[in-house]
Amino acid sequence: MSNEERKGPVAPKDPTKKRPYFYIMQDKGIFAAPQPDGRGIQFIYEDSGRLPDSAKLTGNVTDEKLLDMLRTAEGFKKLVHSIGVSVTEDSKTEKVNFVFQMYGANQCDPATMVSKEFVADGSEQIIDLTEITWYDTDTVPGQIRFEFEKSGIQAMADVCFYLHDGFEAPEQLSDSAVDFESDAYKKMIAKSVMSKGNLLRLRSVIDKAKRGEDVTLSFIGGSITQGAGAIPIHEKCYARIYADAFEKEFANGGAVNLIKAGVGGTPSELGMIRFERDVLRDGKEKPDLIVIEFAVNDEGDETQGVCYESLVRKCLALPWKPAVILLFAVFSYDWNLQDRLSPVGTNYDLPMVSVLDAVTPQFGLKPGEGRVISKKQFFYDIYHPSNLGHQVMCDCLMEMTRESVSSTESEEDSALLERKPAIGADFEKVFLIDRENPGSAEVQVGAFSGTDKMLQMVEMDSEVVPVPEFPYNWYYDGESDNPEPFCMKINCKKLLIVSKDSGENIFGTAEVYVDGKKAIDADPHINGWTHCNPLIILNEEENKTHEVEVRMAKGDERKKFTILGFGVVE
Repeated sequence: MSNEERKGPVAPKDPTKKRPYFYIMQDKGIFAAPQPDGRGIQFIYEDSGRLPDSAKLTGNVTDEKLLDMLRTAEGFKKLVHSIGVSVTEDSKTEKVNFVFQMYGANQCDPATMVSKEFVADGSEQIIDLTEITWYDTDTVPGQIRFEFEKSGIQAMADVCFYLHDGFEAPEQLSDSAVDFESDAYKKMIAKSVMSKGNLLRLRSVIDKAKRGEDVTLSFIGGSITQGAGAIPIHEKCYARIYADAFEKEFANGGAVNLIKAGVGGTPSELGMIRFERDVLRDGKEKPDLIVIEFAVNDEGDETQGVCYESLVRKCLALPWKPAVILLFAVFSYDWNLQDRLSPVGTNYDLPMVSVLDAVTPQFGLKPGEGRVISKKQFFYDIYHPSNLGHQVMCDCLMEMTRESVSSTESEEDSALLERKPAIGADFEKVFLIDRENPGSAEVQVGAFSGTDKMLQMVEMDSEVVPVPEFPYNWYYDGESDNPEPFCMKINCKKLLIVSKDSGENIFGTAEVYVDGKKAIDADPHINGWTHCNPLIILNEEENKTHEVEVRMAKGDERKKFTILGFGVVE
């Protein structure tokens, strides 16, 4: 375009002085995940303290006063004058609707939604919050959404908060690119080898691939294994890129199949129950490698590691002797449970990979003084790795895999499972029963006769479309005038109930009785979102016949409740 063709304003205004600001997202990958209505949406949750964590992680905010203000709707409104947002999509033609949503104290409360639609061409859009009429019922900043007209779109997003007069923001720092080929990076990755254990089984997987045979790599864990933080989740999660790296380096014509069975927000207490269904696919699959990742999910494990060791032993007991790797991920505040769980790996000579050991020592260093990757680069949010973080996790696993190539072990202890458990193995033989497969249990559903279809959804394997967890459930819809309890007679010595958590007020508490004595009050609101929650209701040493009854708590008869299934040890 010539200078004559280009036109601008006749009298351009003087530039407006830029307010102090800090980022809560910078160069953040987003993906338009498919929705039932055909649109694509990237959801980013900012409640439960996530927003101040984002400001700390991405915006270099250390002032506790500012961070505390971001925890509440009232504080947010006093602090933030306007929101700056830019989205860059390759074609620079797609429209995106940016939404910042508050939450009320209850899901039914009205809450403010601030939105602006624009073209994702990288230009900054300013949303002036002084022009917004806020609901009095706003309680906390809730979520951010990037809404596209169609699914599958990938883009990069920046979001910053411009502050009201009287507030100061810290200097916004930029990071240099991660050099994956540098000696410093390779040394960092080498630190992830927490313990090699006996690498015979892992080397056997590589030998099988090199012979041109098909191999199956499986992963079970929480939201990190599900792929949270990876954009897009089905292509850039650590499990997928590890399978790709394994295939590139070791396969010789055979297929490398992926089983990815991560379920967000759930511990090994649930993992051991769903293992046969989600990993072995009810006997249809025989994975050659099983990676277990629960080190950032097991804080809520009632047994403090017994369920984890039970799952590990369940894997080791499989007759085809798959390789087992214990993978310890990390949260942004340099935490995991590897000190609790690693004795299990030591007890059975298992290879253990610690992402914490690799990355946390260098986080506190400055660029040029030993830092390889910053927290802002590694983490997508306080809990989940970014694409870079998932790549680091993949490289940590590949480091252990390559170690096995030169390993010299020629045999393993044939009495491996005869060793005394490091923590406990009470649930090693646990199995799932549900509406479709009740086993030998005698069930009378009572008013729990429906099937709940609004379940926790999970992207399995290499799929981008999520599927429901525990679809064969027993659902109480709260509409019965004669709310008969759910009753089950079963022979067992240990029993767990898996129920659905929900943030909706239409769900209520159920009372669970075993042999006429109340075992637990199953409150679906403790975790506050739709997810699967396992709880022990019986833990004995001898197999006996027991009668289980689930009934709605007094006053909650008109509310809903879902029994997803049971974990049984006979």
